[in-house]
Amino acid sequence: MKPIFITGTGTDVGKTIIAAIVTEALHADYWKPIQAGYTGGTDSLSVAEMITNKKTAIHPELYKLKLPASPHIAAREEGKKISIKKIIKHLPETKNILIIEGAGGLMVPLNEKSLILHLIKKLKAKVIIVSKNELGSINHSLLTAAVFKKEKIDVAGWVFNEDFMNYDDEIASWSGYPIIATVKHLPEISKESIKEAAVKMKRKLQNFL
Repeated sequence: MKPIFITGTGTDVGKTIIAAIVTEALHADYWKPIQAGYTGGTDSLSVAEMITNKKTAIHPELYKLKLPASPHIAAREEGKKISIKKIIKHLPETKNILIIEGAGGLMVPLNEKSLILHLIKKLKAKVIIVSKNELGSINHSLLTAAVFKKEKIDVAGWVFNEDFMNYDDEIASWSGYPIIATVKHLPEISKESIKEAAVKMKRKLQNFL
């Protein structure tokens, strides 16, 4: 079973919230192998607090770095080096679907030579791209899609979130990747709102994965 890798068109586009919704919808396991910055708590803890089903397991981070920066910089600050081989070696053993959340976008460096893109390829994962509806997202989204197309990555489709403007269909058309779901602004992030969004997304996910 291929893992599902959730990446974004950039930083702060809502990957963790979408990862929580997808995890809840599929009753999947969740893993964020690289956490850069955790003074306000980790993404793993955030997802754990949003989940209501009893089947999901939250697997611990492999790299937990203090500095909220690009992973290669955060690791360097602590005298560490992120290794894709080590991440693959420590892939959680589970019979469940595994949701993997990336760090930033697909061109984020992990070390001097490797990017998130290379990790996705080594994992042979199916990708969900998260795009936030905000000024500039068309450019960021289409650049992300262009790299995935060039690299022949298995992309399931888009999950759009927020309510800036209605151009989801245009991005999907230009990119050639379908829309899995659109998550409108959640006034409150809670177990209840995540579960409600997950129920709406579940059938759509099953059609694309």
